[in-house]
Amino acid sequence: MSFTEDAESWDRGEDESITMAGAMVRTNRSTVGGFFLAGRSMVWWPIGASLFASNIGSGHFVGIAGTGAAAGIAIGGFEWNALIIVVILGWLFVPIYIKAGIVTMPEYLKKRFGGQRIRIYLSVLSLFLYIFTKISADMFSGAIFIQQALKLNIYVAVIALLAITALYTVTAFNEVGGYENFQDRYMTAIPSITGNISEKCYQPRSDAFHIFRDPINGDLPWPGLVFGLTIQATWYWCTDQVIVQRCLSAKNLSHVKGGCILCGYLKLLPMFLMVFPGMISRILYTDMVACVDPDECQEHCGASVGCSNIAYPKLVLNLLPNGLRGLMMSVMMASLMSSLTSVFNSASTLFTMDIYTKVRRNAKERELMIAGRVFILILIGISIAWIPVVQSAQSGQLFDYIQSITSYLTPPVAAVFLLAIFCKRVNESGAFYGLIIGLPIGLSRMITEFAYGTGSCVNPSNCPDIICGVHYLYFGMILFLVSCIIIVGVSLMTKPIDDKHLYRLCWSLRNRTEERVDIDPDDWVNNEEEDEYKEPEEEPGICKKAIMCFCGLEETKAPKLSPEEEAEMKKNLTDTSEKPLWRNIVNTNGIILLCVAVFFHGYFG
Repeated sequence: MSFTEDAESWDRGEDESITMAGAMVRTNRSTVGGFFLAGRSMVWWPIGASLFASNIGSGHFVGIAGTGAAAGIAIGGFEWNALIIVVILGWLFVPIYIKAGIVTMPEYLKKRFGGQRIRIYLSVLSLFLYIFTKISADMFSGAIFIQQALKLNIYVAVIALLAITALYTVTAFNEVGGYENFQDRYMTAIPSITGNISEKCYQPRSDAFHIFRDPINGDLPWPGLVFGLTIQATWYWCTDQVIVQRCLSAKNLSHVKGGCILCGYLKLLPMFLMVFPGMISRILYTDMVACVDPDECQEHCGASVGCSNIAYPKLVLNLLPNGLRGLMMSVMMASLMSSLTSVFNSASTLFTMDIYTKVRRNAKERELMIAGRVFILILIGISIAWIPVVQSAQSGQLFDYIQSITSYLTPPVAAVFLLAIFCKRVNESGAFYGLIIGLPIGLSRMITEFAYGTGSCVNPSNCPDIICGVHYLYFGMILFLVSCIIIVGVSLMTKPIDDKHLYRLCWSLRNRTEERVDIDPDDWVNNEEEDEYKEPEEEPGICKKAIMCFCGLEETKAPKLSPEEEAEMKKNLTDTSEKPLWRNIVNTNGIILLCVAVFFHGYFG
């Protein structure tokens, strides 16, 4: 039975024994598979909404609007780049991940290369990136925007957030007299207190309404935006656990592609709902949002390097009436919660399956679930401690801080995944040395920058130009190229991996049907055993129930599957077949999405 036919039989209620058992395994949160992956049961529109919601957190609203207020529309190019990358995700990367039958990204690299060191390296790096760029940034921006608000359903929150944002964006444009006046007034939004500070620190950029900027003197040079950003975006959209895990839960490959297309269209919105409102906020509240005097900035927002991060919340809290203001605060908090929830779940998956199982190889599922939840608490504590660094980095521009950290640490990872999928000659030695040499190169830039401080226009950093003088997007390009050279060079000098180990793990062998021989066996096997004698189960107390709920454990166990049922589920979970009609529909829409991306880049370029 094909996967499509099996899905149809599930919908019609046929083959009830497999249906009930499979459904129990998919939805039972007390199993590792049920908790970390939705068993490939999701359809396209929740996937697209979840991809967008997982990506767009309060850090985007605060960070993108803040950078828009400070430097114009070029930051919107970071969002529009995703229109192209999500097509690459759905059409090139996810099919390989599904055929590989993996749950985490380090797990894929272990199957592809063997050994433990790459998998552990990537897991640890991903967890550090969650702390530096995701959790702490979202917490910081959420703290700026609101103190407390109501938790809403993720999809209700996304819809409400977009609707209310669209409403006050229209209101904001009316406040400044339409788009024509908006352009004129932005270029004259200069703070009243400037002292003896250089004009370049408070004058709006002459290229504020262009995405593609000077390759030498531009704050976001166009080669970096086109090529350097694409490297970052490939890492984030195609190899990051938070994003890929959403795609792996899809019902079939057509739903993956449909979800990616929906996410791509949703990514058009940040320019209009975040960047433009941030720029309007500079017009309406110039002395606060565009302040340059350190003492004035300290008074307005508590950060002497600048107050552009308050652009978005300032606009919302002053422009909306009380009722909508409260609702906006609520959905903003819900967006923050959904984003953090996605990160926590993925971080827990990485720690539990790729690190903890190395320490406790015989751990039972219950122990893994508890370890994952305890780790989340530790992650939160470290992220909170990192918030002061986030506040003052990159002249107080949150989004630039996130992108710079990504440029310093992720290009070697992007290089490894790209070559792992599209170049079967690459082996474990090449991948490992590419990562292990690329890391200190990136860390040298990041640590030096933090040691000297990123400074601001008023008080520039003393960091040597040879290290910090290269734009972070250019640095990412250089680091990616160096990593690729090392990976390919070392691989060519060492023994290749036999094809029998690479079936369905790389692009050229994706359609091979032979049994794949894993280079290394799985590290962890479910050791849950049925005891010969069982004590009568007692009703758990209140405290035990609370702990079980927190750790995602259930009192009842899913029914044990027969070998035939397990084989059928494994086949379904690794199938990438599509119905011809839906394949043609999603492929056509993918082409349309790419055309839309080219049009918007050309129009605002």
